[in-house]
Amino acid sequence: MPRLGPIACVTVATPDVQRLIDAYNLHLGYQVVDHGRVSATQADLWARPTLAGRRYALMLPGGEGNTFFRFVESRTPHDYVPFRHMGWNAAELMVQDTDAIAAKLEHSPFRIIGPPADLSFSDKIRAMQALGPADESIYLTSFKEKLPEFDTPDAKHFVDRTFIVILGGPSVAEINAFYHRHFGVAIAPVIPAVISVLSNAQGLPANTPHDLAALALNGQSYIEADTMPPATLPRHAIEGELPPAIAMVSFGVDALPDSLDYIAAPRTLASTPYHGRRAAVCVGPGGELVELIERGA
Repeated sequence: MPRLGPIACVTVATPDVQRLIDAYNLHLGYQVVDHGRVSATQADLWARPTLAGRRYALMLPGGEGNTFFRFVESRTPHDYVPFRHMGWNAAELMVQDTDAIAAKLEHSPFRIIGPPADLSFSDKIRAMQALGPADESIYLTSFKEKLPEFDTPDAKHFVDRTFIVILGGPSVAEINAFYHRHFGVAIAPVIPAVISVLSNAQGLPANTPHDLAALALNGQSYIEADTMPPATLPRHAIEGELPPAIAMVSFGVDALPDSLDYIAAPRTLASTPYHGRRAAVCVGPGGELVELIERGA
C-alpha cells in the first residue's frame, strides 16, 4: 500500500501572482525559488489546458526546504467565502513565535481572523489564523514544548513550512476512510474541538465543537480532517480554472495507487516540484484536488 507524505506543495489560485509574492516575501520571509509560465504538460496534468501560459511562482521559507507555496494565475469566483466551502480550508505553518508574527501582520495584506490563542485541546500549542491576499487561510502555530503524540518539525525560520493542511469534508469518517483505503494512512481518532474561524464563517456560536482528526503522514506532515457543518457549500471553480484560494495540495507518495481515478493521465515533469518524477491528480471526499508526486527517481 503506498504511503502518503510529506506535504510537497500548497497551490493557491490567484488573479495576481505578484501580489502574493510580495506579501509572502515582505511579511512571512518566503523567497521565490522558481517562476515562469505553466507548461502545456502541467496544464494537461491538471485537466485544465487553458491554464497553459499562465504565470506561476514557487516560494520557500527563507528559500530553503522542500515544502513549497505555489501561486498560479487563475480566475476565481466572486462568491467564494473562506470556511463556507468544502475542500482545502487552510495551510498551517510552523512559526517560532505566534504572538510576534501576529504583531508583524498588523497593517499587512494578511487579515487576522483569529488572534493568537492556545488550542482548546492543548495549552502547549498556540495558534492564530489569517487570510492572505487570495482569500487563502493560513494558520500560524508554535509549540511551547514538544508533544510526544505529534511528530512536528522545528521552526528554523521565523515563519517556516506548512506541516498541516486543513481539509473540510462531509465527515471525518469519510476522510479517514479515503486516505486509509488508498494510502494506508492510519485511522486518526476524532477529537471535538473549538474552531472559531469555522464557526464564525458559518454563523455558529464561537464555542461550537467540531469533530476533527489529525491524520499522520510521512515527513512530519498531517492532514487535519474537519467535519463541516450541514450548510457548507461545494467548492466551485470557474470552468477551466483552478478552485479558489487553496486550490490543490501536493504530496509525495511511494507509487501512484491503481485504486484511484485520476482527472488526467499521469505525466512526468522536469520542473519544480516534480524534478523528473511522475505525478497525477485525483479528487478526494471533500472535492479536494490531491496531487501525488512519486518519490522514486
